[in-house]
Amino acid sequence: MAGEGEKKPAIEMVQADGADEGCVTFVLHDEDHTLGNSLRYMIMKNVDVEFCGYTITHPSESKINFRIQTRGGIPATEPLRRGLSELSDVCQHVLNTFQTHSCNPSPPRLHIIQITQCAIQASIFIFTSTASIQTCPNSYH
Repeated sequence: MAGEGEKKPAIEMVQADGADEGCVTFVLHDEDHTLGNSLRYMIMKNVDVEFCGYTITHPSESKINFRIQTRGGIPATEPLRRGLSELSDVCQHVLNTFQTHSCNPSPPRLHIIQITQCAIQASIFIFTSTASIQTCPNSYH
């Protein structure tokens, strides 16, 4: 975990020692239902995923405990990466469609889509950088 004055990683992988790579909890910091529910939906479309769900530990905390269980020995990180990538693609499509069909080039709703897309792209970048993932064996935060 990050000490005082240090920045916490955006995502942590929490896994018990010796546990199967196909059953992992990821802790996503500074996120809420917006990313949690969308990402859960995208990951559950994957046929290799047996279970995917998330909880928000407390309304005053802005972190998600995101659980993925896979079939056939596939590491849980793979559906997470794929889900983040597909969600980013969907956001980009919505953004492009909205810009194409909008008379006003910068309506307030467009800013919301752009902010959501930026958050998803930041999550993808952070997740794909192995140095940004902190593994916490035998503990749930």
